[in-house]
Amino acid sequence: MAIRSRHRTSSAAPLAWAYAAVVLYASLYPFTGWRWPPGQDLVHLLALPWPPWRDPFDQWANLVGYLPWGLLCMLGLRSRGLGLPSAFAVVMLLTAGISYGAEVTQHFLPGRHPSLKDWAMNTLGGVSGAVFAVALQPLGATSLWKDLRERWFIARSGGGLALLALWPAGLISPAPVPLGLGHVGDRVRGWTLQALADVPWASAAHELISQTPQASAPLSRLAESLVITLGLLAPCLVAFSISAPGWRRLVLVAGAAALAVAAMTLSTLLNFGPQHAWAWLTPAAGPALAAGVVAAALLSVLPRRVLAAIGLVVITGAVMLVAQAPADPYYAVNLQAWEQGRFAHFHGTVQWIGWLWPYTAMLWLLIQVGVRE
Repeated sequence: MAIRSRHRTSSAAPLAWAYAAVVLYASLYPFTGWRWPPGQDLVHLLALPWPPWRDPFDQWANLVGYLPWGLLCMLGLRSRGLGLPSAFAVVMLLTAGISYGAEVTQHFLPGRHPSLKDWAMNTLGGVSGAVFAVALQPLGATSLWKDLRERWFIARSGGGLALLALWPAGLISPAPVPLGLGHVGDRVRGWTLQALADVPWASAAHELISQTPQASAPLSRLAESLVITLGLLAPCLVAFSISAPGWRRLVLVAGAAALAVAAMTLSTLLNFGPQHAWAWLTPAAGPALAAGVVAAALLSVLPRRVLAAIGLVVITGAVMLVAQAPADPYYAVNLQAWEQGRFAHFHGTVQWIGWLWPYTAMLWLLIQVGVRE
């Protein structure tokens, strides 16, 4: 049975803004050493220099990096009824503005080099993405997606679809437990201690936080299995909250399980090499994934609001269990290599998604609980 409505929220719009945040993060990473450039006035800062060096990889990375932004932005604007010329102009202005702002801001970071060439390639990438989005329409790709959405998902499903699209990316970042998203407690603790250091009126809070014991004992096999099971249930329940009961929900469960296996295998491959790609599939991981599939299939018959409420409980439990996982030496070395090596900019993209996805999903599910059927 198709789920039809005249009022449909686009998943392209929230994905576009999420991608813009990712692009800005990659442009300004590592966010350290902020200072006013010595000997530079405001006029010189606003004028981007043309770099003398040539780096083909960097040029293509700047172009390709902004292409998805232009594609998503164009799709989102067109879904809101904006005409083609106006939408194209908005995409071009937004792309040029975001890129220019990022390049100017790089003046204040010692490790970054603002470049007029980077701005030009970024803008070209965004415009190319918009052109690609326009080219998809005559091929019927956008109509096919709209028809698929009408048959599989409810009207206001844009936010949920964006969450589902981002979930596999969050799994690629190193985690102490497979499918264990939201492990940000140690970082928040470190950031808080750094912010409160040498602040006279906050000395008591600094001492209290510094003396707070951290998790040291490894998770039991039962706790690890539970994290994996709940980690697979989380996206399934998000998907159920925007879809009608029936066989399609079972297909979504199978898709979530396949994406989880693929993302965890890719993460292990990137971190340890192809020969260890399946190292994450421990004796506890396989049965836990199977338990997650069975539990999701059993829950799939329930109403959407009930499933949204269950999803809140599931994600909260998963986050609480993941918070108990210690940052063991292997995980710490793995994370350090990820952050300082070849993936220095890429890691921030998926790591922030992995940190924030559970909390964003909980907020979205909370909203769904209050929405009437």
